[in-house]
This record gives sequence, structure tokens and C-alpha cells, in this order.
Amino acid sequence: MRKCTLNRKTSETQVTLDINLDGSGKYSINTGIPFFNHMLELFSKHSLIDLEINAQGDVEVDFHHTVEDVGITLGKAISKALNDFRGIRRYGFGTAPMDETLTAVTIDLSGRAAFVLEGELLREKTGGFDLELVPEFFKAVAFNIPGAIHIKIEYGANAHHIVESIFKSFALSLRNAIEIDPRRADEVPSTKGIL
Repeated sequence: MRKCTLNRKTSETQVTLDINLDGSGKYSINTGIPFFNHMLELFSKHSLIDLEINAQGDVEVDFHHTVEDVGITLGKAISKALNDFRGIRRYGFGTAPMDETLTAVTIDLSGRAAFVLEGELLREKTGGFDLELVPEFFKAVAFNIPGAIHIKIEYGANAHHIVESIFKSFALSLRNAIEIDPRRADEVPSTKGIL
């Protein structure tokens, strides 16, 4: 099983994360940020990754440190659970509609960090959550796998729906990228021989 446990402790946050990439989408999420919990639960459910996260952070200041540190820890955990990335498909593509909204996420688990977000989040907040933290979270994940995450907001009129669609699209994309390719189950998916 491709799984691991990671802990991250700083003067601002403490994060404990358990991940099983070959799970069934079971989750237990407690970050102290209800909207963020909901998005991470959606991610777990639709990626089929079992995920347990307990995070305590300085949320009385704002949510930035907690969201970023959960992203850092998640990225590192995915990388550690994949080990040498042998046998994976490497590339992932996911598109998820959410009512009037459509977004697409494309991933390359390349060993090279990149993050691109194209489109508008429409508002500054939803459910008390600063929407500027959405790209901060995904950038932290991308730079700690490391890999490329490209998010494109095709259209949408509701900020909550847009963010939910992004997390669901990310789940589908990552699920596809980490899947074992039976045609090259013993190979690293790169002409270089490493990722």
C-alpha cells in the first residue's frame, strides 16, 4: 500500500497527516477551518485517497498559515507515498461541473514544480474563507510533490461552486495521475529514468 504519516510543526501551526493513495475515499479532517475541511473531504472522497488531517494553527490571526502548511504537508505526503513514482501514469486530467460552474485541472507529477491558475474566483471570501488562499494551497501542494498543477476556471457565477469544482477536478486529476499503469508497472514514467 502506498501510504505514509507526516508531521509538520512550526511556531504557527502543527499538522499531522495520514494518507493512503490506494484507499477508498475515507476521511477525517479537522483543520479548524470549516470551509477548508469541506473542500478536503471532497478531495478525499473523489480521489479515493484515504486522508486523515489534524491541524492546529493561528486561525485567530487568519487562515493563511494553516492552509499553506496543510498544502505543504499534503504535497510531501503524496511524494513520500509514491516513493520513486514507479509505475504511475504521471499525467492526470480532471474536469468537474458544479451546477453552473466548470473547471479543469491538469497535473504532471514530473519532479518539477509549477502552478498556474487561469480564471476568476469572483469574490474575496466564501463562508468566511479568504479565496486568495485557494491558489496558495495548490501552489504549496505543487511545490512539495513537486509537480505541475494547472487549474482553469472555464466559467461560473458562484464562488463556492467554483472552489468546490476546483477541488473535485483536482481529486479526479490526481486519482488519474497516481494510478498504476499496467503496461509499465515497473517503470518510472520518464525517458530520464527518474522523476
